[in-house]
Amino acid sequence: MSAVGLEPAPELVLRAGLSSEDAQRDTYVRAHAHGTFFHLSGWRRVIERVHGHDALDLGAWRGKRMVGVLPLMLCRGPFGGRQLISMPYATYGGPLGDEPAIVAALVERARHMAEELRAGHLELRCIEDCGLELVQNSLYCTFFRELPSDPAQVLARMPKKARAEARKAREKHGLELSSGHWYLEDLQRMFLSNKRELGSPGLPPAHFKAILEQFERAVFVHLVRQGGTPLAAVMSFAYQDTLIAYYAGVQPGADRAVSASNFMYMALQEWAATRGFQRFDFCRSRVDSGAFEFKRHQGFEPTQLNYRYHLVRRRSLPSFTPSNPRTHVLRSAWSRLPLWLARILSARLARYLP
Repeated sequence: MSAVGLEPAPELVLRAGLSSEDAQRDTYVRAHAHGTFFHLSGWRRVIERVHGHDALDLGAWRGKRMVGVLPLMLCRGPFGGRQLISMPYATYGGPLGDEPAIVAALVERARHMAEELRAGHLELRCIEDCGLELVQNSLYCTFFRELPSDPAQVLARMPKKARAEARKAREKHGLELSSGHWYLEDLQRMFLSNKRELGSPGLPPAHFKAILEQFERAVFVHLVRQGGTPLAAVMSFAYQDTLIAYYAGVQPGADRAVSASNFMYMALQEWAATRGFQRFDFCRSRVDSGAFEFKRHQGFEPTQLNYRYHLVRRRSLPSFTPSNPRTHVLRSAWSRLPLWLARILSARLARYLP
């Protein structure tokens, strides 16, 4: 016993996470102020199953009590390189801990792991600045907004031009929003088409199906229709009081002709408010992208993401992005592929673009 009659706190232990501890890990994530949908063990299972990356999660413990978690996956590149990421195919990740010292300990262990594995780099996709002494990438912002209790206020608080476009889409063009998992094929088709237009591989159908199977009632698929014609679709995730609009696709020309995306996100926020969600997460966009400007056009303000890197074998931050002029030739060639070929190649290449 100590001088004040209390047992000393158990020693902090860092060790590999076990699948048998997934329920405890998810309980910890949901209770943590900075926990996200992508910290949940189900996201790791989807990525393992579909893309074959190796889970190397870290947990922090004091006795039998979990006091921290860092979800990690080792992702292999096409030419033998590899990288340690928290979390692949996710907007958010990074360490969670009961106190800053635990977060720092988890990151330090991850740094050593990256060096022992001779990875190119360690990447932590943090929302907030955890005070980590790592290289920062300021390329991405995310977009959050509180939802009104009255769904009618969604349209009313949109910027004037976006509000006029959304109202016209509904009242003049007759656009409607429907919900159902049976719209998954429409989403996959339009998502792949849009990615090809942007010069980037899409994701295999197995990725979307695995998410539905893993998270079931926490996943929603919405379709925008004009009569019987599908125009746009979006897959969203429910986490706590937040609806996360994550994967989306739109028919070519539908935005220009009838403001399909403008209507879709307005109607999706109305749907979320009706069901009691309190916050809408529009997720990340590159700061120099059209998607970034579109979200601002909708009335959302950007929040800087604090992605952090520990470079091991790499000498600079990853730069395989559309904003890099050196990728222009590849993007241009990809955008001209027939859709059937883009689908086949995307299924093979997606695992290398986490």
